[in-house]
Amino acid sequence: MTPLVRKGLIVAVLHVVIVAGVGVKLLVDRATRPRVWARTAPYDPDLPIRGRYVRLRLEAVPGPDFDAPLAYDRTVTLSARNGQLVATPSDSGANLARISSRGDERIALLAIPVAYFIPEHIPDPSVRKPGEELWVEVTVPSEGPPRPIRLGVRRDGALTPLQID
Repeated sequence: MTPLVRKGLIVAVLHVVIVAGVGVKLLVDRATRPRVWARTAPYDPDLPIRGRYVRLRLEAVPGPDFDAPLAYDRTVTLSARNGQLVATPSDSGANLARISSRGDERIALLAIPVAYFIPEHIPDPSVRKPGEELWVEVTVPSEGPPRPIRLGVRRDGALTPLQID
Protein backbone atom coordinates (compact mmCIF):
# COMPACT_ATOMS: atom_id res chain seq x y z
CA MET A 1 0.00 0.00 0.00
CA THR A 2 1.45 3.30 -1.06
CA PRO A 3 1.62 6.26 1.36
CA LEU A 4 -0.90 8.18 -0.78
CA VAL A 5 -3.47 5.35 -0.59
CA ARG A 6 -2.89 5.02 3.16
CA LYS A 7 -3.50 8.78 3.67
CA GLY A 8 -6.61 8.57 1.50
CA LEU A 9 -7.99 5.70 3.58
CA ILE A 10 -7.27 7.59 6.81
CA VAL A 11 -9.15 10.64 5.51
CA ALA A 12 -12.07 8.43 4.39
CA VAL A 13 -12.25 6.74 7.80
CA LEU A 14 -12.17 10.13 9.55
CA HIS A 15 -15.07 11.34 7.39
CA VAL A 16 -17.11 8.23 8.22
CA VAL A 17 -16.40 8.70 11.94
CA ILE A 18 -17.47 12.37 11.81
CA VAL A 19 -20.71 11.63 9.93
CA ALA A 20 -21.50 8.66 12.18
CA GLY A 21 -20.87 10.84 15.25
CA VAL A 22 -23.34 13.45 14.07
CA GLY A 23 -25.88 10.72 13.28
CA VAL A 24 -25.49 9.17 16.72
CA LYS A 25 -25.88 12.59 18.39
CA LEU A 26 -29.13 13.21 16.48
CA LEU A 27 -30.45 9.76 17.39
CA VAL A 28 -29.57 10.26 21.06
CA ASP A 29 -31.29 13.68 21.02
CA ARG A 30 -34.39 12.15 19.43
CA ALA A 31 -34.48 9.46 22.13
CA THR A 32 -33.76 11.70 25.13
CA ARG A 33 -35.02 15.22 24.32
CA PRO A 34 -38.71 16.16 24.50
CA ARG A 35 -40.97 15.97 21.45
CA VAL A 36 -43.95 18.21 20.74
CA TRP A 37 -46.34 18.98 17.91
CA ALA A 38 -46.21 22.56 16.62
CA ARG A 39 -48.43 24.38 14.16
CA THR A 40 -46.59 25.51 11.05
CA ALA A 41 -46.72 28.13 8.34
CA PRO A 42 -45.29 26.28 5.29
CA TYR A 43 -43.71 27.95 2.28
CA ASP A 44 -41.16 27.37 -0.52
CA PRO A 45 -41.64 23.63 -1.18
CA ASP A 46 -38.96 23.16 -3.86
CA LEU A 47 -35.38 24.30 -4.37
CA PRO A 48 -33.47 22.46 -7.13
CA ILE A 49 -30.15 22.55 -5.32
CA ARG A 50 -31.50 20.89 -2.13
CA GLY A 51 -34.14 18.56 -3.53
CA ARG A 52 -37.80 18.44 -2.62
CA TYR A 53 -38.80 19.65 0.81
CA VAL A 54 -41.33 21.70 2.73
CA ARG A 55 -39.94 24.71 4.54
CA LEU A 56 -41.74 25.22 7.84
CA ARG A 57 -41.95 28.27 10.08
CA LEU A 58 -42.92 26.95 13.48
CA GLU A 59 -45.33 28.60 15.86
CA ALA A 60 -44.65 28.48 19.58
CA VAL A 61 -46.62 29.61 22.60
CA PRO A 62 -45.03 32.72 24.16
CA GLY A 63 -44.00 32.01 27.74
CA PRO A 64 -45.44 34.02 30.62
CA ASP A 65 -42.36 36.29 30.73
CA PHE A 66 -43.32 38.16 27.55
CA ASP A 67 -44.80 41.58 28.10
CA ALA A 68 -46.41 44.21 25.86
CA PRO A 69 -46.12 45.38 23.12
CA LEU A 70 -47.38 42.37 21.22
CA ALA A 71 -45.54 42.82 17.91
CA TYR A 72 -41.79 42.70 18.32
CA ASP A 73 -38.78 40.45 17.65
CA ARG A 74 -36.95 38.72 20.48
CA THR A 75 -34.34 36.02 20.96
CA VAL A 76 -35.87 33.04 22.69
CA THR A 77 -35.06 29.69 24.21
CA LEU A 78 -37.40 26.88 23.23
CA SER A 79 -38.74 24.19 25.52
CA ALA A 80 -41.56 21.67 25.69
CA ARG A 81 -44.22 22.23 28.34
CA ASN A 82 -47.57 20.49 28.58
CA GLY A 83 -47.22 19.13 25.05
CA GLN A 84 -46.58 22.57 23.54
CA LEU A 85 -43.55 24.30 22.06
CA VAL A 86 -42.91 27.26 24.38
CA ALA A 87 -40.74 30.31 23.61
CA THR A 88 -39.13 31.98 26.64
CA PRO A 89 -37.25 35.29 26.28
CA SER A 90 -33.51 34.93 26.59
CA ASP A 91 -30.56 37.20 25.88
CA SER A 92 -28.46 34.21 24.88
CA GLY A 93 -31.19 32.33 23.01
CA ALA A 94 -30.29 30.81 19.66
CA ASN A 95 -33.71 31.34 18.09
CA LEU A 96 -35.34 34.57 16.96
CA ALA A 97 -39.11 34.82 17.21
CA ARG A 98 -41.70 37.40 16.20
CA ILE A 99 -44.20 37.81 19.01
CA SER A 100 -47.62 38.80 17.70
CA SER A 101 -51.29 38.01 18.04
CA ARG A 102 -53.80 36.15 15.89
CA GLY A 103 -57.26 36.99 17.12
CA ASP A 104 -57.27 36.38 20.87
CA GLU A 105 -54.23 34.12 20.63
CA ARG A 106 -50.61 35.22 21.20
CA ILE A 107 -48.05 33.41 19.07
CA ALA A 108 -44.29 33.35 18.66
CA LEU A 109 -43.43 32.68 15.01
CA LEU A 110 -39.85 31.45 14.73
CA ALA A 111 -37.82 33.48 12.24
CA ILE A 112 -35.57 30.64 11.10
CA PRO A 113 -37.53 27.95 9.25
CA VAL A 114 -36.82 24.23 9.39
CA ALA A 115 -36.80 21.96 6.33
CA TYR A 116 -38.71 18.69 6.10
CA PHE A 117 -37.54 16.67 3.11
CA ILE A 118 -40.16 14.77 1.13
CA PRO A 119 -39.93 12.12 -1.60
CA GLU A 120 -40.27 13.16 -5.25
CA HIS A 121 -43.32 10.96 -5.93
CA ILE A 122 -45.77 12.36 -3.36
CA PRO A 123 -47.91 15.50 -3.64
CA ASP A 124 -46.83 18.55 -1.67
CA PRO A 125 -48.15 17.95 1.90
CA SER A 126 -48.17 21.68 2.65
CA VAL A 127 -51.13 22.22 0.29
CA ARG A 128 -54.11 21.62 2.58
CA LYS A 129 -57.87 21.76 2.13
CA PRO A 130 -59.88 24.49 3.89
CA GLY A 131 -60.27 23.65 7.56
CA GLU A 132 -57.01 21.71 7.74
CA GLU A 133 -53.79 22.87 9.40
CA LEU A 134 -50.30 21.46 8.83
CA TRP A 135 -48.46 20.51 12.02
CA VAL A 136 -45.02 19.02 12.59
CA GLU A 137 -43.67 16.87 15.39
CA VAL A 138 -40.28 18.18 16.45
CA THR A 139 -37.48 17.25 18.81
CA VAL A 140 -36.62 20.21 21.04
CA PRO A 141 -32.82 20.23 21.47
CA SER A 142 -31.13 22.01 24.36
CA GLU A 143 -29.74 24.58 21.88
CA GLY A 144 -30.64 25.57 18.35
CA PRO A 145 -33.75 25.18 16.25
CA PRO A 146 -36.19 22.29 16.63
CA ARG A 147 -35.62 19.23 14.43
CA PRO A 148 -38.63 17.96 12.46
CA ILE A 149 -39.60 14.30 12.80
CA ARG A 150 -42.93 13.92 10.96
CA LEU A 151 -45.82 15.93 9.58
CA GLY A 152 -49.45 15.79 10.64
CA VAL A 153 -52.77 17.40 9.79
CA ARG A 154 -55.18 18.87 12.30
CA ARG A 155 -58.77 18.62 11.15
CA ASP A 156 -61.79 19.16 13.40
CA GLY A 157 -59.54 19.27 16.47
CA ALA A 158 -57.95 15.86 15.77
CA LEU A 159 -54.28 15.57 14.82
CA THR A 160 -53.45 12.78 12.37
CA PRO A 161 -49.84 12.01 11.38
CA LEU A 162 -49.27 11.85 7.61
CA GLN A 163 -47.94 8.64 6.09
CA ILE A 164 -45.07 9.88 3.92
CA ASP A 165 -43.10 7.09 2.29
